[in-house]
Amino acid sequence: MAKPSGGHATDIVIAGGGIIGLSLALELRQRGLSVAVLERHRAMSSASWAAGGMLAVNDPQNPLELLPLAILSWALYPSYLDRIELLSGRHVPLRTQWTLQQVQSERVSTDALAAEIAEFAPGLDATGHSFKWLEEGSLDPNDLREALPEALRAAGGMLVEETAVVGVESTAHGVLVETQRERIAAGMFVNCCGAWAGEPRLGGLPVVPVKGQMANLRCPPERLRCVVRVPGIYLIPRGDSRVTIGATLEHVGFDETVQESSIKQMIDAALRLLPEATAPMQVESWAGLRPGTPDGLPILGAAGTKHCWHATGHYRDGILLAPVTARLMAQSMLGEFPDVPLDAFTPARF
Repeated sequence: MAKPSGGHATDIVIAGGGIIGLSLALELRQRGLSVAVLERHRAMSSASWAAGGMLAVNDPQNPLELLPLAILSWALYPSYLDRIELLSGRHVPLRTQWTLQQVQSERVSTDALAAEIAEFAPGLDATGHSFKWLEEGSLDPNDLREALPEALRAAGGMLVEETAVVGVESTAHGVLVETQRERIAAGMFVNCCGAWAGEPRLGGLPVVPVKGQMANLRCPPERLRCVVRVPGIYLIPRGDSRVTIGATLEHVGFDETVQESSIKQMIDAALRLLPEATAPMQVESWAGLRPGTPDGLPILGAAGTKHCWHATGHYRDGILLAPVTARLMAQSMLGEFPDVPLDAFTPARF
């Protein structure tokens, strides 16, 4: 790939060292391209770390347009994790394989379903709820936070942390990317900045931060072995006595503070479902910023500026959609037909 003249040179510069940016970089490295990922803070330090880690392919809250991406991404997940583990030497397991999703029904759970709930979630109080099983996995984002940056480095990718993009200039044959430290010449630039992707210097997309607060409860691992989702709360067992609960949806700008009142409301709701869980004296709680868009769909494709691309706006599904985003973006950037058409996700819709 041709590169313009400048300071440091590479085929692709990616702004954003979260799961989307790192996964795309790994895919491009697999195709033989040189890649530099620039992260303003630490890699995997915002929504990628704070997420629940549900691979919620069939979440009823997801827009229907998202389903083809979700299905393909779930199919790609085994090879995606295998590659990360091979490169990093770190195991990233699926912590659960099934989800109990509440459904709107006047019927109570059937005897067969009640028996299955007693097997996978004997600690659950399902009184007054109707559920169905969804074949969905979940993982602990902390596992990915440790493994994914190492995998990229092992693959020969460059990861530069504590380095923000100051500006991007399109040239006849590529881009010049300005940071606080240097100028980098590249063939292409990709904005994978998550909740920060809407900054004017990155193209001014209509991406806004949506805050989510979460916490960990404790429960014997054998008492809950599946994800449970009901309106207003979800429970994600990690298999080691932790049960992650979440999450709020707050439009409060870039505020990442944790409010005790919000955490207490979530704990109360979780304990109604899992009464034998406990909240430690010092509850582990945190907040992250999801990248939201006006229509709830990600922004994937070529930007209005030549040689520039966007891969952002994944809202609540960044963990789920990382493998498919990497695959489809790499295909599009290299002039191939993507496995799933990206018309519904094009930046031009805004």
